[in-house]
Amino acid sequence: MQKFKELERYSALFFVAAVTGASLFLSLWSAWMLLPFAIFAALTAIGIHDLRQEGHSILRNYPVIGHMRFLFEGIRPEIRQYLIESDQDEQPFSREQRSLVYQRAKGAEDKRPFGTQEKVYEAGYSWLTHSVAPVHFDNTDFRVRIGGPDCKKPYDASLYNISAMSFGALSANAILALNTGAKMGGFAHDTGEGGISRYHRQAGGDLIYEVGSGYFGCRGDDGAFNGEKFSAQAADDQVKMIELKLSQGAKPGHGGMLPASKITPEISEARGVPMGQDCVSPAAHSAFATPIEMMEFIGQLRHLSGGKPVGFKLCIGHRREFMCIVKAMLETGVIPDFIVVDGTEGGTGAAPLEFANHVGMPMVEGLTFVHNTLRGAGIRDQVKIGAAGKLVSAFDIARAMSLGADWCNSARGYMFAIGCIQAQACHTNHCPVGVATQDPLRQRALDVGDKSQRVARFHANTLKALGEMAGAAGLSDPNGFRTYHFMTRKADGRMTEAADVYPDLPNGFLLDSQTGHDHDGYKVRWARADARSFAPPDTRA
Repeated sequence: MQKFKELERYSALFFVAAVTGASLFLSLWSAWMLLPFAIFAALTAIGIHDLRQEGHSILRNYPVIGHMRFLFEGIRPEIRQYLIESDQDEQPFSREQRSLVYQRAKGAEDKRPFGTQEKVYEAGYSWLTHSVAPVHFDNTDFRVRIGGPDCKKPYDASLYNISAMSFGALSANAILALNTGAKMGGFAHDTGEGGISRYHRQAGGDLIYEVGSGYFGCRGDDGAFNGEKFSAQAADDQVKMIELKLSQGAKPGHGGMLPASKITPEISEARGVPMGQDCVSPAAHSAFATPIEMMEFIGQLRHLSGGKPVGFKLCIGHRREFMCIVKAMLETGVIPDFIVVDGTEGGTGAAPLEFANHVGMPMVEGLTFVHNTLRGAGIRDQVKIGAAGKLVSAFDIARAMSLGADWCNSARGYMFAIGCIQAQACHTNHCPVGVATQDPLRQRALDVGDKSQRVARFHANTLKALGEMAGAAGLSDPNGFRTYHFMTRKADGRMTEAADVYPDLPNGFLLDSQTGHDHDGYKVRWARADARSFAPPDTRA
């Protein structure tokens, strides 16, 4: 009896083998039986292979039927997305968030009947305080001028732009659709660190040229930064700003590598890397090693670009290190025109699970820290701040602006606008809608003409909604949002102003030794920060 029970796990193999034999026998009377014979013979062969293979224990113990596990595992994300999750479950974006983007990109009705589905009395619920004297906006093409005193060519940027996504990570059609939409809507498209491709240039939309540690498009044969190549790239009128990438929210402190097998002639052309060799993005820059050297490099980029706005992007890690950078600004007199704060919730770069889940500071805390550190150093008025990290609605943008952002970027929001369905297959080259793939057949599914219009509509309709929110708050401009305009429910059920949680600290307080209370240890970290080194004080020689 025990022996029989042990053989039960092979029952599927015994069954398909028996049906194979029976079908072959019955085919002597009916040729139609050759069809089930072929099917079950194939299943029998699979079962025999399962018994002999060594890679999967479950298949050796449960031949044939064990494949069901891999089938259900493969379709689990789709089953969850379409049949199980609620409209508010964020995995990582909720159906409600995705639907909002789709509706605004298509120009479809984006209103909802019968009231909110939010649990307004639970902890974490946030809302905007409105005015009894609302304001109407006829023009919602909101702009912010980026460029400090040393910038010769300031840029009037939209309040909502396309965040960094490289050609190579995205398909040619995706890049072309995004840039064409940016051209139609008059907003900026960040190239990502993969360089400026022919698809970025084709439509002529405004570009933010991102320079990462691989210096793609501006590197020498040794992989180091090349000033002449950079100057040639930055001289293009289409390039409006230069962004030095220190880290990204998806995987801060982690480099990357594009295998030689995935480098196409077009990627080779855009990145300035040879065919047949792995393309490496180091975790750290080789052009500088200290905060002062970083500021000198930014000054060099500003000079080589002809005076265009130059800034940097980072996800906040060690807060003291950012203060080292700010001290270097004060010591060298080189003040970047802008800083983009990327939250750890950023996700367009595939990353190891530990990095995606547990490395880097979320956008809200990172943004408020950068904002208050610049205020404390007395230079907040010289530096514009951009914010990125799951910002897809007007409420998201308004809240980020209240916390210190001057404008916002979105990557996945615009991916949804061109058809992304959150299949989360970006790193497999099997994107089902042609957005994140280099497969020519798959990317054919993405129609550039249709999707570029959706990009422009999503941008316009989101800014229209932002104008409506600003008007409801009685503001004359969305840049007037402050933390006291937002309320949040605490764990004890009471409400609190965001200003109580994320206050604006006094201008110049880090430079004033007489300032009293040290809010959240800002002055302690400031005292430990050194413009000449990123290393902590107790490890410096």
